[in-house]
Formats: sequence, structure tokens, C-alpha cells
Amino acid sequence: MSSSSATAHRTLRPRAKVVVIMGATGCGKSSLSMYLASRFPCEVINSDKMQLYRGLDITTNKIPLAERHGVPHHLLSSFDPNGAEMTPSEFRSRGHAAISGVVSGGKLPLVVGGSNSFIHALLVERFDPEAEVFSGLGSAASPELRYDCCFLWVDVSPPVLEEYQSKRVDKMLDMGAFDELAGYYDLRRTNPGGWTCLRKAIGVPEFDRYFMTYPPPRGVGPGDGWRREDAGMREDDPGREGAYKEVVRKIKKNAVELAKWQIMKIERLRGCGWELHSWTRRTRSGCRWRSSRRVAAGPGTLGE
Repeated sequence: MSSSSATAHRTLRPRAKVVVIMGATGCGKSSLSMYLASRFPCEVINSDKMQLYRGLDITTNKIPLAERHGVPHHLLSSFDPNGAEMTPSEFRSRGHAAISGVVSGGKLPLVVGGSNSFIHALLVERFDPEAEVFSGLGSAASPELRYDCCFLWVDVSPPVLEEYQSKRVDKMLDMGAFDELAGYYDLRRTNPGGWTCLRKAIGVPEFDRYFMTYPPPRGVGPGDGWRREDAGMREDDPGREGAYKEVVRKIKKNAVELAKWQIMKIERLRGCGWELHSWTRRTRSGCRWRSSRRVAAGPGTLGE
């Protein structure tokens, strides 16, 4: 087949329909995905690079199994954190395989996550791993996509998102993130190269500095209740309490900075011709996603 014939064949071949849920960390992407999955036959494909790996489930804010309501989630806790870090090119290949599997089963793929560089790599018709699409110095993202995409951008107002992120950090620590991070620190005391792929997760470098000064006991891990013991020690040690509060403050600050960076990338993709349906949320709670079916039924999306 000539190159022109191959191009024509690709043009005539129907493209798979894919819904892509985008947004900053903490905006409500997972809850929207579950809303859609309750109304359409869907399966979720994770596009958050930290959630690809097993481990630190609370720290990386993976949707709990009970909240998935039986909806299959692909590329979530699927890879060994001791392996090589996944590249955008590898995600493009694995994401395409996941989408193909979902489509062949008669379901709608929902790509959900905040790693926009991975989303870009997965969706564009031609991906150049050397192109610096998000730096502002390289080439722009291509508007030509290899799927028939419906983009849903959950756009929460910055003040509301910042307030929610602050509360979410506190909640995650209460739910067990502190013990997860203490266990991860302990793992690397005996195996410095352990779980390398998770070292960039927000919370890891911040608490590493705290644990270097106030080390947890050997063998500590999730469910051991070390946070309660540590809290008791902080009550009697103002220096330790101050160090803990500073770590939490930095985690919240870094979450806000990450959200800003994610939004910048999304706006850059929209500026390159990606048609994004933006849902501005002025409150983080109480939204019932009433416009989901209307957006999903629009031209070129799953409603056709």
C-alpha cells in the first residue's frame, strides 16, 4: 500500500471514541468519572503518572476500591515502583492498548488523570518525544488526534481549589498517609533504591526531611499507628511540632503550585486547538454533574 493510500485508509477508518477528564489535582476528576460510569458503560484508564505504580495509595490519592463501584480501572497500581520510570512514549503505547481493549469490549474509555504530558503523548496522531510542547520554547501541540475525543475540563476556581487542597492534605494524613510515608522512609533506610518511581510524589521529599531529624522506628508501616505516637511526642516537643507543621505547609504549597502548572498545560493544549468543554466550579462540593449528559451528547462525542 502506498503512503498516500495508507493515509487515506487511516482517514476513512472510524476513530475510537474516548472521553478525557482533565483538571488540576483535587478538582474532582475521579468523582466525575464515577458519575459518567454510572450512566454509560465505561472503563477508566488512569493518566496520573504517580498512580501508575503500586504503593503509597493514600499519598498519591488513588480512588479507593470501594469508591470504584465495580468499574474496571486500567493502568492504576499496575507497575512495579522498583522498575524504570515510565516515559510518555511508553504510556502512549500502554494507553493505546488499554483503550483498544476497552473499545473491543463494547465499552467507552474514560481517560482520567492530571498528567497532561502523558495525555498529550497518548492522544496526538503523531508524537515526537523530543518536542518541548509545554515549555513555551518548542513546537505547539498538534490539534490532530488519533481518537474521537470529548474533553471535559473540571475547572475549579483557584481560591476554592486551594482551600480544598489544604483540607485534603490534612484528611490524607489522618487517613494514613503519614504512616505510608514513614514506612516508605524506613524501606529506603535498608534499600536506598527502593520504590524509586514514587520519590517525586508530593509528600515524599517533604516528609523525608522530617524523618531524617525525627526517624520512625524500624519496620514501621501502614496500620501501625505511628502517627498517633509521633503526635504524642510533638505535644512535648515544640521543635518537633514546628518541624511537622512546616512540612505540612510545604506539602500544601507544593500542591497549589502543581495545580497551577497543570492548568497552564491544559490552557496551552486548548490554545493549540484542543476543543475542551470547561466546567467552572465555584464550589468543590455539592456538584452533581448535571450537565454531563448534555456535553456527552454533543457533536463528535459519545452521544452520536
